Order: sequence, then structure tokens, then C-alpha cells
Amino acid sequence: MLIVLKPNVSKEEIDHIVDKIRSLKLEPHVSTGVQRTIITVIGDEDIIREQPLEAIAGVESVKTILKPFKLVSSETQPDRSVIRVNGIEIGGKNIVIIAGPCSVEGEREVVEHAQMVKESGGHIFRAGAFKPRTSPYSFQGFGVQGLKFLAKAKAETGLPIVTEVMDPRDVGVVAEHVDILQIGTRNMQNFNLLKEVGRIDKPVLLKRGMSATVNEFLMSAEYILSQGNRKVVLCPRGIRTFEDITRNTLDAGVVPVIKGLSHLPVLCDPSHAMGLKDYVPAAAYAFIAAGADGVMVEAHPRPEDAHSDGQQTIDAKTLVAMIDRIRKIARALDRDLP
Repeated sequence: MLIVLKPNVSKEEIDHIVDKIRSLKLEPHVSTGVQRTIITVIGDEDIIREQPLEAIAGVESVKTILKPFKLVSSETQPDRSVIRVNGIEIGGKNIVIIAGPCSVEGEREVVEHAQMVKESGGHIFRAGAFKPRTSPYSFQGFGVQGLKFLAKAKAETGLPIVTEVMDPRDVGVVAEHVDILQIGTRNMQNFNLLKEVGRIDKPVLLKRGMSATVNEFLMSAEYILSQGNRKVVLCPRGIRTFEDITRNTLDAGVVPVIKGLSHLPVLCDPSHAMGLKDYVPAAAYAFIAAGADGVMVEAHPRPEDAHSDGQQTIDAKTLVAMIDRIRKIARALDRDLP
């Protein structure tokens, strides 16, 4: 249920409405836009339907939310969300570039890789300290030690850090060391993990499950927001279809669909969408042209030496050229890079 407030509503009137909702054992979520304030009410709608809410001072109208995802829906927030990370805005006018290797490969190596990303024009550094792998015999990452390596890379370069968290028990220690916590495609419906990252005050990059529908994807984001963390970035990364030439199938068309349904930023992963390095830049351009707020690519000074996913990892020269082309595309769309 949505309670739309009048343009000149006072803080006292908002507090009174919130107290009234809580007295009914319902959960209010206040969203303040440039011109309007909206209160999303979560709980038994039959209870609130019986209340004369429109008679309360400051209330303009009461509406039913049609989508199953309430807090994620564009119906519930007047303006698009902008997630701020160390001075970088995801979801604003600027396009954000996240880059780095698939995994943390060592202390010296991760600093070198972060420096490459910074020198190439990237804004945020990515690398996996914990690595989910199909085979139990593949490299699984450095774990907590890898988090310390990432912290050193940030200290050396100043770049914010994003890394994947796989276990609810690790959320606290990962949040201590990095700026953005990533939920991978295989964990999109790990509801205990979603609820745990929903209880922290750190941005979360949520990847779409490789076989998930858009509604399932947005409902997973709803789990995070329902726990209080509204700093969520949605990340399409290709979907699994019958096609076997590329690793997954590029789903650039999902970007305007998601941005129509939700107020959350959309930042895409062309590396996993294609799975082959020669196609990654073109996929990145497609995502940006479709309206994405940024891209996250796998990049390494020497892709042939990467510990994992070398076949979809671009080198520094390609990264520089890709960022330069993205800047041109962004300007054609009345956007830019930081």
C-alpha cells in the first residue's frame, strides 16, 4: 500500500503517520523525493484498508501497489536511487566502470591489478577473495587473507573495492574490508544471505541468476531492502539459454525493462554475458546504449596468466579503448564518465 503525502507536508505530520502505521503492527518505509514523499506500508493490506488514512493531515491519497515487489518498485519511490561509494555515484548521470581480475591472486598481484584499473580510467576495483567454482578442485580464492590484500590495494590506489560474499557468516568480515558486497548469480536466491546483507549499511551488488526471471530477480532485491538496506545495485550478467557459442546470452533488453519496473541502479556484467574476451567490449556498449548505469568487466594485465576466467578477461589496452568508446556513447546519451 502506498500513502502519497501532500507537497507541503511537515516532519511532524510524517512522524504522526508513521506512528499510526506502526500502531497497527505494520511496517512503514518513507521515501522522500524532490517534490513528493511517499510512505510504503508492508503488511496485511486488509488492516490498512479499514483505516481512514486520507483523513489524516498531510495525506493526499492512498494507493494499492500492484507489483509483488514493494520497496524495489518504481511505484514506491519518486526518484531513481543513487548509490554513493567513496564519492562515486552509481545511478546518477555518470557511467561507472568497475574492472579487475576474476580473483585475488596475491598481495603484490592485486595491487598491480588495481593500479592497472586506475591508470586505465576505471572507477572501482573488483576481485574475488572467495570464489564459487563449478569444480571443487579449482582455485577457490584466498578467503579472509584475500580481503586484506584488497584493503592494501585500496590503500595504494584509492579505488573503492567490490568483492563477492558467499556465506552469511562471512558478511561481517567482508563488510569490514570492502566498499561493495557482491551477491553472485548462484546466490541470488540464497535468502539467508540476502537477509544478512540487508542488515548492514554497505552497498550490495546483486547479480541476476543465470536462469532467473525479472520478477524473481527483483524479489531477491526486495529481500535486501525489506531488512533495511536500500543501497542495492542490480546487475544483469547474461542468461542461460540453448545457445552454446557464448557462455551466456546477452540480455541487454532487460535493462530498460528493469529501469521501468524499479528505481534501483542497473550496472551490467558483459564479461559473464559473453564469456569470450573478443566480444566483451561490444557487449558493454550494448548495455550502455540500453541505459545501464555502468559495467563491470574482468580485466588483467596478462589474461593468459589469470587464475580463473582468463578466456573472458580483457587486457589493459582493450580496457582503455573500451572506456574511451563508452565515454563517447555516454555523451551521445547526454551522460558522461566521472
